[in-house]
Parts: sequence; structure tokens; C-alpha cells
Amino acid sequence: MKGMSRRERILAALGRSSVDRVPYAVWRHFPAVDRSPVGLAQATLRFHERYGSDFLKITPTGGYAVTAWGCVEADEVRPDGHRPCARCAVRSGDDWTSIRPLDPGSAPGWVDQIETIIRLGFDRRIGDAPVVPTLFSPLSLARKLSGERLATDLRERPDAVRAALEAITETLIRFADLALREGVSGVFYSIQAASRSAHSEEDYARFGEPYDRRFLESVQGRSILTIIHCHGDALMFERLARLPGHAWNWDDRATPPSLREGAAKVPGAVIGGLDQWRTLRDGTPEQAVAQAQDAIAQTGGRGLIIGPGCVLPMNTPDATVAAVVRALGGPLKPLPGVAVS
Repeated sequence: MKGMSRRERILAALGRSSVDRVPYAVWRHFPAVDRSPVGLAQATLRFHERYGSDFLKITPTGGYAVTAWGCVEADEVRPDGHRPCARCAVRSGDDWTSIRPLDPGSAPGWVDQIETIIRLGFDRRIGDAPVVPTLFSPLSLARKLSGERLATDLRERPDAVRAALEAITETLIRFADLALREGVSGVFYSIQAASRSAHSEEDYARFGEPYDRRFLESVQGRSILTIIHCHGDALMFERLARLPGHAWNWDDRATPPSLREGAAKVPGAVIGGLDQWRTLRDGTPEQAVAQAQDAIAQTGGRGLIIGPGCVLPMNTPDATVAAVVRALGGPLKPLPGVAVS
């Protein structure tokens, strides 16, 4: 088969068509520099140049979307590279009224991500790989805003929470519009609220899914790569599979469904196959390659993008990721300061 560009390869995978090689992507946090748009852009480009992923995911600070509403992010860095919230914006039921729609072109956190996109400048190192910024779903952000009190407020102050979810959704729609006009190809949409460990199915159906659907419908026709990241365990996958998207990513090595089962439920591609903790971080290169090969066997290599279930842990060995890239036939560029493996 004639060699494909990255964009062609991704689009073929989304349509479950033949590809010249199975596409792949890896992504991570950059906590040493991610509070600076310039630093995040350059670190993302360097990482992308090393592993040559078929799409480029921009991974900002975990709290970027809630700082303008009053959340304070801690300085502590967790093993996956994110920082926990040090102080929530919603500390009493009355605080939900302070969550109003933001202008992402000027609001702290949001505008930093727009500047990161601009700073990427669709650098030659990106090539034609689709670029997708990370967005969190409204109910996921409501939890970031309020922490453990969210479950209580969903019961006792549902109207106040709904008003906040409306404001968050409007802000997300505005951000996506700005980002798409700046040239990104789509969105990496993280839903941390469709896990039965986080919410009941009834709560997600009432307070999560309607807002997810509204946002995702707002980018239809403009996004060529809408990735629905299904975060957590005990997933409400049947609901997630019905959302309007192009590709579904979840931690398939740690929680059902398997890639084979998930591919039978979604209309587009599945992204996964690699256990980012037990295999990419703690396993051997041979074990990581075996997982990639198993993912191909599960799907027949169609409608598949090899990737981790979530961000790479901070201490993931370069040699393990490089072995997967090499086995898949991807480009692997030596860079100054990175050992050749």
C-alpha cells in the first residue's frame, strides 16, 4: 500500500478503512513547564518530534479550566504529572452562583491554552498530524470546582448545579470555537464523570450526558477528530458509545470493555491497547510490544489507534515507548539529551 500521511492514516482509522500501518499516539503532562504557554508548546513539540505520533494531544495543567472560577492548584505533582486542587472554588452550596460563563479569550487558564495553540504555530515538527487540545466535560469540571461536596449538592441543590453546568458548557463551546478557528483539528474530550465509581448512572444521565451531548454536537462538522476519553473504571460505556465522536479512548487493560468489545459498540475508532502503568512504566519493552500486537489482533488492525489508556506516567522509560513505535513502523527521531534506544 502507498504510504499515508498522518492525517490520512488517522482518517482511515476513523472510517475503519485499510491503513499502511496502524496509527499510534502517546501523550503526557509537562509539569516543569506547563504553567507557561511557551514552555508547554515547546515541550509538546519536542515530545512529538521524538515519538512521531499520528495525532498531537496538547496536555495542559489539570486545573487550567477552573482557575478563573477560583480554584487554586497545588504545587505537588502526582505520578501521572497532574497537580491536585489545593482549594476548591465551591466550598458552600451558595458558591455555585459564582460560576458564570467565561470569555476563554481572556479568562486565566483558558487564554493560556489558546496562547499555547498559537505558540505551537503549526510548527513543521507537527507535520500534518491532527492537533487536539484537552477539554474536560462540564460535570468533570463541576467536581474539580467542588470536590467531594458535589454528590451532596446534586441531591440538595440540583438547580444551582445545573445553572453552573450551563455556564461551564457555554464556556467550553466558546473555547472550542476559538481553538478551531486557530487551526486545531478537533478536541480530546475527557469525561471523568461516566464512571460508576464517581457517579450513579442516574446522576450521569441527568447532570452529565445532556451537557456532553450539547458540547459535542457544537463541534460536529468542524472537528475532524473528536476523541472521547472515557476516564476511570466501571464505565457507563453504552452511554459513552452513543455520544457523537470519532474515536473512543479508555483504560482497556484495566477496566472493561476490551478493545474488541468496545470496537463493536462504537461507530468510529478505538484508541488503546497499552497499559500505561503496569506495562509502559513498569514492564519491559517486549511486554509493551506484545500488548500492541494483541491490540491489533483484537481489532484486525482496522478502526484502531494504538495508545495508552490515559497520560503516560512521569517516569515512563523512553526505551519502552520507543520499542512500540519501532514495532509499529513509526518514525523515531533521536533528540539531544535523549538516549538512542
